[in-house]
Amino acid sequence: MTVQNPQHHYWQGAFVDDAEAGRRLADLPAAVEAALATPLETETLLAACDTLGAALRDPAHPVHARLAAHLPEGEDATVLAELGAFFSREELTRKLRRELGGTAPQRLGRPDAKETVYEAWAPVGLVAHIAPGNAVTVAPLSVVEGLLAGNVNVLKTSSADTLLAQHLLAELAALDPTGAIAERVIVLRFPSSRQEWLGLMCAPADAVAVWGGEAAVEGVAAHVPPGCRLVEWGHKISFAYLTRDAAQDATVLDALASDVCLHEQQACSSPQVVYLDTEDHDEVFAFAERFAAVLAGMPPAVRQDELGPAEEAELTTTELMARLEEHLGLTRVFAAPDGSCRVLADTRAALTASPLHRSVWVKPLPRKQLIATLRPMRRYLQTAGIAGSTADVAELSRTALAAGVTRVTPVGAMLASYPGEPHDGVYALQRYSRRVAVQADARFTTTACLDDLARTAEFPPPSGPLLDKAAVQELNRGVDARDAELYFRSGGSTGTPALSLFSYDDYDTQMHAAARGLLAAGYDPKHDRTANLFYCGGMYGGFISFFSILERLGGVQMPMAAGPDHRATAEMLVEYEVDTLFGMPSYLWQLLHEQADLLRGYGGIRKIFYGGEHFTEEQRRTLAETFGIECIRSITYGSTDLGPLGYQCTESSGSVHHLHADLHTLEILHPEEDRPVEPGETGRLVFTTRARRGQNLDRYVIGDLGRALPGPCPCGSRSPRFELLGRLGDVMRVATYFLNHRRFTAIAEQDCRYRGELQIVLSNDGTRERLTVRVEPTGGAEPAAVRAALLAGYAELRTAVEERLLDLVVEAVDGADFARTATSGKLRAVVDERR
Repeated sequence: MTVQNPQHHYWQGAFVDDAEAGRRLADLPAAVEAALATPLETETLLAACDTLGAALRDPAHPVHARLAAHLPEGEDATVLAELGAFFSREELTRKLRRELGGTAPQRLGRPDAKETVYEAWAPVGLVAHIAPGNAVTVAPLSVVEGLLAGNVNVLKTSSADTLLAQHLLAELAALDPTGAIAERVIVLRFPSSRQEWLGLMCAPADAVAVWGGEAAVEGVAAHVPPGCRLVEWGHKISFAYLTRDAAQDATVLDALASDVCLHEQQACSSPQVVYLDTEDHDEVFAFAERFAAVLAGMPPAVRQDELGPAEEAELTTTELMARLEEHLGLTRVFAAPDGSCRVLADTRAALTASPLHRSVWVKPLPRKQLIATLRPMRRYLQTAGIAGSTADVAELSRTALAAGVTRVTPVGAMLASYPGEPHDGVYALQRYSRRVAVQADARFTTTACLDDLARTAEFPPPSGPLLDKAAVQELNRGVDARDAELYFRSGGSTGTPALSLFSYDDYDTQMHAAARGLLAAGYDPKHDRTANLFYCGGMYGGFISFFSILERLGGVQMPMAAGPDHRATAEMLVEYEVDTLFGMPSYLWQLLHEQADLLRGYGGIRKIFYGGEHFTEEQRRTLAETFGIECIRSITYGSTDLGPLGYQCTESSGSVHHLHADLHTLEILHPEEDRPVEPGETGRLVFTTRARRGQNLDRYVIGDLGRALPGPCPCGSRSPRFELLGRLGDVMRVATYFLNHRRFTAIAEQDCRYRGELQIVLSNDGTRERLTVRVEPTGGAEPAAVRAALLAGYAELRTAVEERLLDLVVEAVDGADFARTATSGKLRAVVDERR
């Protein structure tokens, strides 16, 4: 049965026939406007591409089988594997970083943290892609590049093409639950003679990308409206350039022959001419004869496609003309008897296109004449494969680039490429993007990203099993060495120190995020003078991380690190006029109180940004009243495993933080059951991170308790807020009761106005358990008063003591003698010495 209306076109999620496609083309401008109103998160696209890429690389996957059915005749499944490699998250994130500077290029951030100026890469709008008919991978890859830049894309494929591009992009769109990808993809299949359709798809375009020769570009250019960006991916010519010594090297000739035979010179980067650094015609003829023998010895073509009449005619004509000019002493032809290859030696240096199919010109071109000879052809130049000494390569590369070449490679690697390589001298994503800016006033001083005030990024909810620290450590064993460039160990305050692995790209992304959070908390890189007093050493990353954060903010810093000589540290704070301190609360508390006279006399410390622990309200009051500290805020909430998770704003207090929603998704699950808590209830904080290469850290139970805060934040940020409510390990099972360290601290602070650190030590003597509360003698509360307050205010504790299940002791201990982690200096809230 004949199909009367074949559905050859894919339009925003559905396959349609000619009549429907024509109707929709007339309304293309409205469709583009509606699509642009739906945000496409870069992460959503990367996740869909990565999933599709994995399917394309797996011959047993159903998607692979479905798409293989649409491969053109003569193409095998290696094409799908090539596409799958390009679609991988690793390749696409590298491309984004190289071409647009990061993995979230469309977010309006501050390129200079000292100015309230925001910049981003924005889509141009609608990109029309005119794909060639002889390159099966070009069409879908061009559209994905348009999607990476955030554009709506309309693609024209040839009427002779299969429906591979349509079905591949449909598979991609189906992997996006938000529907944003589908809204941005239209694929039409029609001949170039259908000028009406070509005009309709180009008329509303903001950029037109056309692949092909001059005739193809001219045909499309007639439909490009004024002001529309025409992106030409036309045919190019490449050549090899050999110094005298290289021309005598047999390994160079073998490598050159490989470049000629790979893809049978069908790639733009295939050598069509071999230039020798000489003026001697005899050298040219001699080299051509030697190289012809090497070329003839190469394995035959993998695909023995018959040449068309036009190709046969060009080969025959070119060879006959060269043979005729032999009588004038201008040329010599060295052709294989079976006609499989030919080397055409020519004494004239002018660049000449080859008829391809293992046909190569050999010409003399002294390096001093290279620019003058090649620059007139600069529009067509692409690759120069250069062979010579290291000094020759350096000199000739500069000369070739000045002549108009866009890429230089070694001979033997002319067709090779590297991830993120510019194409024909430009980055495609920049051609499909606009650089935009917003200038704001002083009200935006603490706003690091303008998008946070407008909307919250929406991502599909996480799924899969929960991961604990042991599971993540096991996952680390399988991390590829390429993704394990930076090693950190946790401080060990919550158990055995654990190893965390990062790529430098991941680390950079996280440090930029933490820097944005620090701006939101009130750090001023333009004026603040900062002492970095976090602990350093032993693979512990606190000091290094905050050094990196300040580096990205351009803030003035004194990287002192925490040390035992508090007097020397205080003297440096005064000498260098430090007004802002970074560090652990326990260390900063000791430093300020031990050197109180010197630092109060200085009176210059205005801000404290702390991490790893918390200051109590009484401690904050003391710091403000005694030392004149104006700003005391969390520097970040994070972990060694996941990096920065949350940040405080100028409206946040206590342990309230905003989520780094561009990096993570947060779930709050019941403390004992794997289900979400009711809104506002306390539960386990579970994070899924999207900013890690080579690691799948989904649904990580970090070990902290917290609750979500409803409603908008007065700071204006739409990023979700949550309140930290201690660690799971701070809840102790003692004498059949569950006791919480935070309750001990709160009672001591509220009832006794205690302002120091508080540590609990659990032990037993074989008959009953003992709970010892350690308080500092300088905390402003007597041990007896603290004990009485605890028994009065904590019912479960009082019952355990009255029933003689537990001995409660409160003792004054110097803060320096509290148990702390060796690497970070962080206070161990609960020390369990029970056997």
